[in-house]
Amino acid sequence: MPGSARLSLIAGVLVLTLSLVNALTAGEFPPSLQRAEVLAGLSAVGLMLVAVLWTRAIPRPAEAAQLSGEQGLRFIEGLDEALTLELAWGSHQFLTATSAASILVMWDGQVLLRRGLITADSFVPGPICQRATQRQELISLVKTALYPGREEFDPVLPGLPSVMVHPLGQRGWVVLGGWSERCFTRSDERWLAGWSERLRRTLDSVGAGLPVSLPAPQSGS
Repeated sequence: MPGSARLSLIAGVLVLTLSLVNALTAGEFPPSLQRAEVLAGLSAVGLMLVAVLWTRAIPRPAEAAQLSGEQGLRFIEGLDEALTLELAWGSHQFLTATSAASILVMWDGQVLLRRGLITADSFVPGPICQRATQRQELISLVKTALYPGREEFDPVLPGLPSVMVHPLGQRGWVVLGGWSERCFTRSDERWLAGWSERLRRTLDSVGAGLPVSLPAPQSGS
C-alpha cells in the first residue's frame, strides 16, 4: 500500500476510534452529539475508502518471474557492419532502459539477433506474429498466461510473462520478452514501434550485405 494511502487509512481508523470512545464515555446523548457522531463516522469511512481506492489506482508492481536461460549476445554470421551496430545499439537500449529480459530479431526467415536471456531453440513465427504482420502494428501480450498460442514464444525464452511483437514490414519481426506481467509501458511500446521502423529501413538499405536468406515468410494463412 502506498504511503499516502496508508496515512489516509490510519487517519480514518483513528477518527472512528475516537468517535466511538467519545460516544461511550458521554454521560448524555443529545441530538447534537448524535449528529456529530454520524458525521465523524461518515468521515472515518470516507478516509478508509479513499485509502482503498488509492491502493487500486496505484497497483503493486508484479514480481519478476524466474526465467531460465543463459545471458548472451548472438548475431548471425556475415552481417553488414552498419546493421550489426544498429542491432547492438537498439537491443542494448531495450535491455537496459526497459523491463525487457530478452530480444529477438528475425528477417527473411533468419534470426539475426538474440540478446539477453536466450536459448538455442529454433524460432518459428506463429499466428500471433502473422497477425502483427497482417495488421502492420505492434501486438502486446501484457499477461501471456491469458493468451492462447503463447507457446509460440517459448523458443525465444520459455515462460515469458509478457511479450511485445512488432513487424518489420512483411519480412520479419522484433520480439521483446519482459521480466514480469504488464511490465512494458506506453513509452516502451512507442519506442519499439519507432526503432522497428528504423531497423526495417536499415535492413532494406543493406540488403546486399545480408547473408543468403531463406524465402521471405508469407503473412496470413
